[in-house]
Formats: sequence, C-alpha cells, structure tokens
Amino acid sequence: MSTASTFPFEIPFPEHLGVEFVRMEGGRAEIALTLEHRHMNSWYVTHGGISMTLLDVVMSLAGRSLDPEARAAVTVEMKTSFLQPGGKPGSRIIASGHAFHRSTTMCFCEGEIRDGDRLVAKAMGTFKYIKRLDIARKL
Repeated sequence: MSTASTFPFEIPFPEHLGVEFVRMEGGRAEIALTLEHRHMNSWYVTHGGISMTLLDVVMSLAGRSLDPEARAAVTVEMKTSFLQPGGKPGSRIIASGHAFHRSTTMCFCEGEIRDGDRLVAKAMGTFKYIKRLDIARKL
C-alpha cells in the first residue's frame, strides 16, 4: 500500500488520537503522531499508554501486511520497554514495526518509537490472524 495520511481501513482509537498512517507493506509498517498536550502524562512527556498504543498498532499492521486475505491481526501478547521520555508537545514521533516470523495463524513482530534520532521505546508482540467474519459473529 502506498503512503497516505489515513488508515487503509477503519481503526477508531488511533484515529481518535490523531495517529497518521504512513505505510504498510512487506512485513513492515510505519505510523506517526504529532504530540499535543492531551498526549502527555503529569511530567509533560508522552504518556506510556500512547506509546504502547502506537507500538501495538504498528506491529499489528506489519503482521497484517503479510496476510494475503487481509484479515485482522489481534494482540495475544506484548512486551514494551521504555528507554527514555517519549517527546513533548509539538514533537512528531514515528513508530515502525517489523513482522519477523509468521505461521498460518500467528505472527511475531517487533516495533520501536523514535523522537527524531532518539530511540524512545521498543516492543515485541505476538498477534493472531482472525478472519473479519469471525470477529463480526462474536459481536
């Protein structure tokens, strides 16, 4: 898929946060967020929940880019390491994801967030492919 500012399919929560879709292809994905006051914690740096959301979404997109049926990739497990503060209002942070292994039903991914040249957080996650029809039946 080519570079665009909106997601290629609806993902309400990151869209609500103002997350920008950058790319998704060949086991890799990238998203971005221009930080605002509403994204900060009480120390006025990026809230950890924002960072974890970006990592979760970008890794899922990376895994989903390898699925020829374009099914959903839902999080089974995720580990995040916060390396340094994630940025202040006005900064544009970039999250990138890489799917490094997949099976028929599962995908294993890594992700990172950068604020310019600064590595802010890293994550690893396991995602399960689910057909969209499976999700609709359970709602």
